[in-house]
Amino acid sequence: MKHMYKASAAILAVLGATAASAEVESLDPIKLTTHDWTGQIVNTTIMGEVLMKAGYNIEYVQADYIAQFAGLKTGDLHVAMEIWETTGREAMDEATATGKVVNLGETGMLAIEEWWYPAYMEEVCPGLPDWEALNDCAAEFATPETAPLGRYLGGPVTWGGFDEERVEALGLDFEVVHAGTDAALFAELESAYQRKAPVLLWLYDPHWAPSKYEGSFIKFPAYTPECYSDPSWGVNPSAAYDCGKPTGPIWKVAWEGVDQKWPGAGQIIRNFTIGNAEMGELVAKVDLQGMSVDDVVAEWMAANEATWQGWIQ
Repeated sequence: MKHMYKASAAILAVLGATAASAEVESLDPIKLTTHDWTGQIVNTTIMGEVLMKAGYNIEYVQADYIAQFAGLKTGDLHVAMEIWETTGREAMDEATATGKVVNLGETGMLAIEEWWYPAYMEEVCPGLPDWEALNDCAAEFATPETAPLGRYLGGPVTWGGFDEERVEALGLDFEVVHAGTDAALFAELESAYQRKAPVLLWLYDPHWAPSKYEGSFIKFPAYTPECYSDPSWGVNPSAAYDCGKPTGPIWKVAWEGVDQKWPGAGQIIRNFTIGNAEMGELVAKVDLQGMSVDDVVAEWMAANEATWQGWIQ
């Protein structure tokens, strides 16, 4: 579910529309949350720009991915543009069950987040991608800090994902080490890939990495809701999380008051849609080509006016 970059003042500051349209119900700013990965910031900035084109005032608020639901329930935050089925579904379901948070539908992107290894690791661990081969090859993934255990490089701890629980439930001879940022995660992948060094890490899609690097996701026992909720389910009858991560849509959610205070904006957000491939290209422009988020979004807005105008109308 991510590349941290130094956000510009424009991303974090209140951005106001120069002229509100007659249809705008309130000029109070709609607060959109931003997180610590490039795709989410790009996605949210596109949404903010479109809402401003419709005459609304927008404020971007940096927030923790899971902890943001507290603010969405109270109305201190208004819209979150990326809740991944892979890591955010439990928090989203709990929030929407209160009636204080509303699911505004799918973004059009489908989420995959899983353990991933580069193809060259199959030379030293031919049983891959089967998860049961991991213990046979734990030493091949070890570092001086984790030996004799293999190392799995997870995402920042704020992403969730139950990796420690999975290691314990499946009896994996691995230590989970969390990258501090999205940037650090992919910098380590790039370094290892260039040297053909051992690496096993969290990878996700939509992102440019699955296209740039040749490799595979580990095949864990298939996810079911019971895997997370019922310890008796699965290969370990004494522990939950003995399976892979779920896959599925990336969702948009909002404080319940959005539809009452800004009903037009609520409909625009529902209309928003973008695909994995397109988002991967936008993220690559930031992460690989060094463009700013603002410039990437401005370029997209200019090239896709008919699309976003359709969301407004």
